[in-house]
Amino acid sequence: MEFEWDKGNIGKNEKHQVSDEEAEEIFSDLDKAKYPDPKHSSVEPRYILTGETQKKRQLLIIYTIRNTRIRIISARDLNKKKERHLYEKAFNITKV
Repeated sequence: MEFEWDKGNIGKNEKHQVSDEEAEEIFSDLDKAKYPDPKHSSVEPRYILTGETQKKRQLLIIYTIRNTRIRIISARDLNKKKERHLYEKAFNITKV
């Protein structure tokens, strides 16, 4: 897996206390779950990924694929009520 990090997204998730490296770990989680994100896919297809880091931290990742590279748009804790409620509501769709 290759990730795309540039001045537009590098370090962007530190405001949620998630490092770029920690966000990348979710893609290696064997129990991760991937969902389409049609609400935010008007310009390019976006996806929602949930999973655990090596330290068992549950994260929610919003990402897209650009030229075969994964570009992480947002990474934050999954256990926050606000995010969990918003995405559980959106997850009335089947996992991809």
